[in-house]
Amino acid sequence: MKFLLKVISFGLLILTNSGNKIVYPDSILPPDQPLTVNLQEEFQTIHSFGASDCWSAKFIGNWPDEAKKNQIADLLFSLDTLSTGQPKGIGLSLWRMNIGAGSYEQKDSSLITDEWRREECFLKPDGQYDWNKQAGSQWFLRAARKRGVRYSLGFTNSPPVQLTRNGKAFSPGGKTINLKADAISPFADFLSTVANHFKLDYLSPINEPQWDWAAGKTGKANQEGSPAENADIAALTKTLSTKLAASKAKTTVVTGEAGQLNYLYEKAESGRGSQLGYFFGSDKSTSLTKLPNVEPIWAYHSYFTTCTDSVLVAMRQKAAKEAKAVGNPMLWQSEFGVLGDICGQYNGNPRHTDMDYGLYVAKVIHNDLTVANVTSWQWWLAINPYDYSDGLVYINGPDGCYKQHNNARLNGQVLDSKQLWAFGNYARFVRPGMKRVAVHIGTSDNPVAEASHCMVSAYKDASRKQIVLVCINMTPSATTLPLNGLKIKNGRFASYTTTETKTLAKSIVAANTLQLEPKSVVTLVGTY
Repeated sequence: MKFLLKVISFGLLILTNSGNKIVYPDSILPPDQPLTVNLQEEFQTIHSFGASDCWSAKFIGNWPDEAKKNQIADLLFSLDTLSTGQPKGIGLSLWRMNIGAGSYEQKDSSLITDEWRREECFLKPDGQYDWNKQAGSQWFLRAARKRGVRYSLGFTNSPPVQLTRNGKAFSPGGKTINLKADAISPFADFLSTVANHFKLDYLSPINEPQWDWAAGKTGKANQEGSPAENADIAALTKTLSTKLAASKAKTTVVTGEAGQLNYLYEKAESGRGSQLGYFFGSDKSTSLTKLPNVEPIWAYHSYFTTCTDSVLVAMRQKAAKEAKAVGNPMLWQSEFGVLGDICGQYNGNPRHTDMDYGLYVAKVIHNDLTVANVTSWQWWLAINPYDYSDGLVYINGPDGCYKQHNNARLNGQVLDSKQLWAFGNYARFVRPGMKRVAVHIGTSDNPVAEASHCMVSAYKDASRKQIVLVCINMTPSATTLPLNGLKIKNGRFASYTTTETKTLAKSIVAANTLQLEPKSVVTLVGTY
């Protein structure tokens, strides 16, 4: 059965996932067509929406000001609502905890220039564990669980410094993992011990292996990090699988964290590309498909693949096609933020938190979900002390010093962003276990044209007969979407709107005609 929604507004159409495709030029959309939400045409099951504690939690989680800490935790994790019906927070369903390498204890001798980007390590030089380390990160992990965040994931940027080739948390050079030849097993022991202690649901042992993470010309580095070749990832994952299975751990491994999406299907130097084929193809010696405590998931990062709209769509189409060709491992988009110059339209530097940036984030989420078919979508810096645009929640010192971590002198502000709330239009309402369902306009399909105009995706919870539509209006004009044929209980949707002046503002709207405000992200929740 098909449910029809007719679109009549400025010739703007929402196009996704049709079987018989008619492709139009990027800037042209076909005339008014019926919009079909097909509840029977199902795609991926949504796993989660998440963000990471890197690196700010180690300072902020130790603030004595409990009110400010809880304000941040509520913005990120809360599923409560205010008296107006507006959500208190974005209700993340996954929290990423950075498992540090020990550069923080090394202080300036770590040669990592920014103390915010150094991290403590639970493993001491004598081989014992100190579970008081990373106390700030532990505070946020507890806060997430207290507020109902379903999943926890531990990830590393570098092995512990006592296990690395150069005794540092960044690479001495080369393309292989910064790990002593005999240290794969101790590293796996470390990760499995930490995972068991904190009862983590997932472990991600490698981060952005395509980048070299070596020191610059000054001999210093910007953060913890290590490269890795595919062979390194395979060896570590198999060892970690054995350790976790032997301890009957409930933790499972999710790996990949590819620095760019194209490394999933294109070759890269030193055996660091074509990863879907390498890890899920026919070669049983490198396959991860049947390892115990290893999920058939490959994670990628959406940086540097969002400009132009044609590139945004095409790269995700290629990734989805490659995943299908090697047996359909699930894809996760596991790290994203506004980074660098993006088509001259957006930029990480300086800090931007306005609706244009919220719309950009929503557009990337939409295409990762509807084109790449990811089951989980995760952000990078949940809490940002920098004059940069890759945060969800920001902190300000009284003198504008973003990086002041001494709470005695902070007494400053906790600030939200439109990146936070636009992300919340998905995370708060599209919950784990929901199925993405098809949205069609006639027989047309032009996601490139949609990306600069209007986008809609749909998700259902069959057990509750709930339907969630997430609508993005990129244009400066209001858009009207008359809906026909989709019977919504009581003929009403609960609508949650994010604009320059609104943050998930709730209203009740008629289900037969939807109004999208200019430059808005709107989530519609109803019972079918």
